[in-house]
Amino acid sequence: MIQANFTKTGGKLTAFSLRGHAGYDEFGRDIACASVTSAVQLTANAITEVLKVRAEVQALDNQIRLKLPKNCPQEAFAFMDALLLHLEILAEDFEGTIKVKVSEV
Repeated sequence: MIQANFTKTGGKLTAFSLRGHAGYDEFGRDIACASVTSAVQLTANAITEVLKVRAEVQALDNQIRLKLPKNCPQEAFAFMDALLLHLEILAEDFEGTIKVKVSEV
């Protein structure tokens, strides 16, 4: 199962961490995992490369983390909101493969 954890600060999503595998199909054919990976890569690249936000990004073997800096553009928060919405929809579409959690700090 993919664990997607989002952090909300002051009412805005400021970080995410994802780890795990969907287990929807065998490796290389898992469309749930591919959907999540693509959405996360799009979000991270949009924030860091398009918006030029100096976010903290860690890509490990089976995990990715992104944390927005203070005073980043509003567009970065929109990308975070869009990723959360997308993952929630994928969790419904591929039941039992993705768990999404939002924590307020």
